[in-house]
Amino acid sequence: MSPLLPVLFAFAVGLTACGLTGSVMELAAGRRLAFAEPYVSPAHILRSLAATACAGPFMLANDALDARREGRISMLMLMSCGCTVMAWALALGVVLIAVASWSFDSPGALQFLVESLARYPS
Repeated sequence: MSPLLPVLFAFAVGLTACGLTGSVMELAAGRRLAFAEPYVSPAHILRSLAATACAGPFMLANDALDARREGRISMLMLMSCGCTVMAWALALGVVLIAVASWSFDSPGALQFLVESLARYPS
């Protein structure tokens, strides 16, 4: 197996999680995702941190593209934001894979998940 495959998988996981989270947030709020209200607020620090951690790459990409269209940043800065988005998505994927791996490797985690799902009939 190529050493690049786990990195690509982690990147895909992070990008997927970011996209899903960002899309759900946009649908719920009815506004474009950005580092602004209602997504990021000094009144709700924990909610803002969670939103930024999960959907941050999507927020950064939207803000960078808007700034480029308005002429506030150069093409070099836009490429820098793109690199940051890719690194952020990779880091998010690594964290999500680690959390998933830890939760299913710990004793009783799978049993807890099954019991939790059994409580809610479909």
